[in-house]
Amino acid sequence: MWGLPQPEHPLISLVDYSLIVHSRENSPTCIICDYYGISIKRDTALKMIYGQQEYDFDEGAMIFTAPNQVLRFEKRQDVTAERSGWILCFHPDFLWKTPMAKTIKQYEFFNYSVHEALFLSEKEEATINNIVQNIQQEYHSNIDKFSQNIITSLIETLLNYAERFYQRQFITRKITNHKILDRLEEILADYFNNDLLATKGPPTVQYISETLNISQSYLSSLLKVLTGRSTQQHIQDKLIGTAKEKLSTTDLSVSEIAYELGFEHPQSFSKLFKAKTNLTPLEFRQKFN
Repeated sequence: MWGLPQPEHPLISLVDYSLIVHSRENSPTCIICDYYGISIKRDTALKMIYGQQEYDFDEGAMIFTAPNQVLRFEKRQDVTAERSGWILCFHPDFLWKTPMAKTIKQYEFFNYSVHEALFLSEKEEATINNIVQNIQQEYHSNIDKFSQNIITSLIETLLNYAERFYQRQFITRKITNHKILDRLEEILADYFNNDLLATKGPPTVQYISETLNISQSYLSSLLKVLTGRSTQQHIQDKLIGTAKEKLSTTDLSVSEIAYELGFEHPQSFSKLFKAKTNLTPLEFRQKFN
């Protein structure tokens, strides 16, 4: 499809992005790959849609994709430009019997791409490219019994650097990230103020992430960097704050408050309340009064 020669290994390939032919006849605009993909691309003539987000390749953007995810491409009309960058593709079977077979699941940014790519500084990109050059050198060498472990070790190093750079991006892109945090607070306030707790129960992490249009893993990691708390902890904090208000300003029983907050069993509410405050709801009410 890309007009490239056959890979030198059936389970891994390192592609020079500038050699890809996007304009081939009958090339699909939507594909599902069965491999992991890591890439840095520059191409002003191409746009990629991944999850709910569009990506322009005007600047170098590092993008991670996992098997069975849908990618859609749009070629911009009347735009021609030189392409540069690389794509590292490897099938899950390449990781078989290596530690990476399990640890690759811990790199949550393979899901992050439904929200944002990784934007690298020149220094960061040079670090990544050096690792990829080492992979390329090993890839073009004669495949032997050491090749798999050497390449997977280099991939792991690349992913660890990417994780470091993503954490930096969470911090440096404060305006965008704090807008997400503000929107989270608005969603929780609307949910709690519209009496949805009693009918639908407390909001779930899935509900919050879908309303924000970002993945659950991305949202949780972002919140941990900005606030030190996960999405679930934010929801629980909101529940406890509302419970404290009801305990201190109304004569409702603990069971009535629990049901209003969406708990099917008052014991579950009391257990959560004590875990968060070190007091039972009745102890809190008595102490407050």
